[in-house]
Amino acid sequence: MALTEATQEAVWLKAFLCEIVEMKNDESVKIYKDNQGYIALAKNPEFHKRTKHIDIRYHFVREKVADGQVLLQYCATKNIKADLMTKTIPAAQFDIFVACWGSRHQGLPSRVGVL
Repeated sequence: MALTEATQEAVWLKAFLCEIVEMKNDESVKIYKDNQGYIALAKNPEFHKRTKHIDIRYHFVREKVADGQVLLQYCATKNIKADLMTKTIPAAQFDIFVACWGSRHQGLPSRVGVL
C-alpha cells in the first residue's frame, strides 16, 4: 500500500518538475523497498495462482516498473531512515540516523521534574 502511494507521488512529482523546469523525463525514479518478494512480484508481469489475491492498486506499481518510470531497489530494513519517525529503534541506530540527517542527539535534560 505504501509503495503504491509512493509510486503515485514520485511519478506526479517527476512530471511536475519536468514541466516547470523543462528537464528531460527519460530517467527512472528510484524507490527503495525492504521487501524483496514485493520487488520480485512488481518486476515479474506473469500471473500466478499465488498472486491472484493481489489488489488492483499493486498493479499500478507493476505498470510503472514495466514502463521504466520507476526503478525498485532493495534496501535492508536496518538502513531505512524513515523508520526513525515510525518505529521504535535501538539507540545506536537512532544516533546513526540523526547524524545522517545533519542533526545531533541532545540526550535527556539534566533535571526531569514537574513544574
